[in-house]
Amino acid sequence: MAFKTILIIGSGLIGSSVARAARAKAGVETVWMADRSAVVIGTVDRLGIADGTVEGAAHHYASQADLVLLCVPPAKIAEVAADVLPVMKAGAVLSDVGSIKASVIEAVRPYLRDDVSVIPGHPIAGTEFSGPEAGFAELFENRWCVLTPIDADDPALPALTAFWEALGSRVAVMDAARHDTVLATTSHVPHLIAYTLVGTAVDMEQVTGDEVVKFSAGGFRDFTRIAASDPVMWRDVFLSNRDATLEVVDRFIEDLTALKRAIRWSDGETLLDHFAKTRDIRRRIVESGQDEPNFGRDD
Repeated sequence: MAFKTILIIGSGLIGSSVARAARAKAGVETVWMADRSAVVIGTVDRLGIADGTVEGAAHHYASQADLVLLCVPPAKIAEVAADVLPVMKAGAVLSDVGSIKASVIEAVRPYLRDDVSVIPGHPIAGTEFSGPEAGFAELFENRWCVLTPIDADDPALPALTAFWEALGSRVAVMDAARHDTVLATTSHVPHLIAYTLVGTAVDMEQVTGDEVVKFSAGGFRDFTRIAASDPVMWRDVFLSNRDATLEVVDRFIEDLTALKRAIRWSDGETLLDHFAKTRDIRRRIVESGQDEPNFGRDD
């Protein structure tokens, strides 16, 4: 099974990157794109990255597409899925790119059809930039894409796997609850920490905003890059993945308290042991090829 015609609903960074890569890398013949924003659709038309576009509901395209890919904010995935599932053709596949899986699956479950495959997905790729102009075909190169099929034996799973592999991704199949716990640890809580730290620096009365900008060291600049991510999307992520996020936050607070105690009591051995452990994780990330490339960007 190959996806000759795809509909991408949501034309931001991920959606526009899929559109750019699909024909060049995955053999897709026709790419349609939909978005609720007339301005965004106008930009997509100007960029020429789709064969057809529509503002708002995309029932006409959805009824013809082999693959419908939802690239909308996490809080909107279930709503959009419920809207397009009834009009999709038999044998088609519905997937998404959201970073929350379990709650979305439960919300979509009442609308499932026996003749349409619903396979949630999450390409772990992105930048702090947003919008269709920020997309680029190489975004998924050597990045992981996690698929969390509702039915582990779904016959469309090999086709969706092959699609993401053609875009350059390495594909892992995972239980939805497991995905949400892993991503809370590796993505969601790190973003929460970044938002908090940057906010703390800005709010400190003893340090002016100009000084925060002028004397930012490399570590703080990294945090500001993360904290520049789409605020609406991350609001939805934290509310949708609340339980897993809170579990990891509680563990982080415990570990931070232990380090605070070590600093207070000049316990250098505890600090050194902890820093050595975390340094090893960094080494393993680099060796595995998961260090974030700059894709030729100057920043």
